[in-house]
Amino acid sequence: MRFLITGTAGFIGFHLARRLLAQGHVVHGVDSFTPYYDVNLKHARHDILEGSQTFTPHAIALEDEAALRGAVAAAEPEIIVHLAAQAGVRYSLENPRAYIDANLIGTFNVLEIAREVMPRHLLFGSTSSIYGMDTSSPFRESAAGDHPLSLYAATKKSDEAMSHAYAHLWKIPTTVTRFFTVYGPWGRPDMALFSFVAAILDGRPIDIYGEGRMTRDFTYIDDVVEGLVRLIDLAPVGDKPAVDGDTLSPAAPWRVVNIGNGCPVGLLDFVAAIETHLGRKAILNLMPMQAGDVADTAADADLLDRLTGFRPRTPIDEGVKAFVEWYRSHNRR
Repeated sequence: MRFLITGTAGFIGFHLARRLLAQGHVVHGVDSFTPYYDVNLKHARHDILEGSQTFTPHAIALEDEAALRGAVAAAEPEIIVHLAAQAGVRYSLENPRAYIDANLIGTFNVLEIAREVMPRHLLFGSTSSIYGMDTSSPFRESAAGDHPLSLYAATKKSDEAMSHAYAHLWKIPTTVTRFFTVYGPWGRPDMALFSFVAAILDGRPIDIYGEGRMTRDFTYIDDVVEGLVRLIDLAPVGDKPAVDGDTLSPAAPWRVVNIGNGCPVGLLDFVAAIETHLGRKAILNLMPMQAGDVADTAADADLLDRLTGFRPRTPIDEGVKAFVEWYRSHNRR
């Protein structure tokens, strides 16, 4: 099939594109290479993708509607996977406009073009951050998510609402996937695993927010990609739920699906796994929670399982080991 994937120089988009290329699909990748983190890492990911003859890169910003239209025209996509976004809860306190530009305007442009080209399926990457103040655990897709705690979460919640409206108005089959703390090789330097490993190897202290009492539902990147690949052929159709607990909208060919491991890990246990595989002890700097953070995340992945027969299962020890091996190889340390 022919795919257009936004965010192919990003963590999840890179891994998904590589998997699809290995399966023989044609992939056009869109990315703007923003300097939010080291662009050399982004270019290194794209260099790998460009080793495939069926990959075509487009170095453009989603906010540039004309350029995006050109990329879509070249791609002639059957499937659109929209993963590009300005990510990060904490950075949204420093540079909020980046989230408005990339997440709201960029997603609007993707939706406007999708209604014109009418892909067989539009998949849109969202986040567990939209659950915000929800105290029920594990988080279920049916939760309202009406109390986001960061601008990042608010923009992604808004994107979900926009995608539902477009699915209703233009009958675009749409699946929203909510990711839970994705980690693994080629991960983002601003995320805990990457920054913790780098600091421990340098002998620097690591900041542990929430005094180490927070938990996160860490989800290994290969599990996320497997979930996405299995959902590609399951475009929402009709008005009858496909399975028990389906989130199929009564007004649109639209559903939302969690992709998460379902096994929350305490931050101190997470650090202990890193210490084990590095063979070094961390210097801990216990800090209060930061504005916009949530105390705990946990995914209910039952719907993903019912739809696809798959649920993420990679244990944290195995995933951390794989990341440490990649980090040492990539950074020669």
